[in-house]
Amino acid sequence: MGLLEILLGRTKPVVPDLDQLFALPSAAVTLEAAAGFTPTGQGAVCFATVEGSAFEQTHREVQALLDADTERTGPPVRLVRDDYGYSWLVSQRAPDQLPLLVNDLHAVNSAMEVNGFGPQLLCSLAGFEEQRGAAREADGRRLALVYLYKRGSFYPLCTRSDQHKRDNALELQVAALLADDLRIEKDTSRWFPLWDAPGLSG
Repeated sequence: MGLLEILLGRTKPVVPDLDQLFALPSAAVTLEAAAGFTPTGQGAVCFATVEGSAFEQTHREVQALLDADTERTGPPVRLVRDDYGYSWLVSQRAPDQLPLLVNDLHAVNSAMEVNGFGPQLLCSLAGFEEQRGAAREADGRRLALVYLYKRGSFYPLCTRSDQHKRDNALELQVAALLADDLRIEKDTSRWFPLWDAPGLSG
């Protein structure tokens, strides 16, 4: 039905808009002021793994590009493959360098697009954690703002310390808080859990 509607011109497919990623720093200001979450400095881009030399060459080029950044002071960019067979390119910056982390995420997505691997891109995320202090919950909630490449939208993902328990109430609260900063995904069935995502689990 969805494809038929697109073919008949009744609806338009969502066009990925990577510039949406540049809204993350302003969203982070809102998130800290209203909910007490601050950036961890870690983020990642997830994509479906494709076998072949062209894909491996793209991996190497993207990693070399990001690691060549003279302002990078953290660990080198790393490639991680999860238990589900997806690949994650993980970047770690200082917590106060969210704009640089966003540049990394944008560069990875752009390089994948340019090399013809846009269809393999799934999502990007930036990690946040609760500020330390009396108001912080004992189980250490962590939050990610997840950008869905094929939807051009974001959703909040909040996990507790065991990483396999979500705080749905907080996710809805954060979505409402950031509605003016980010294009929030309205279909909550697409708010995937992403258990053990490298950019979230720390």
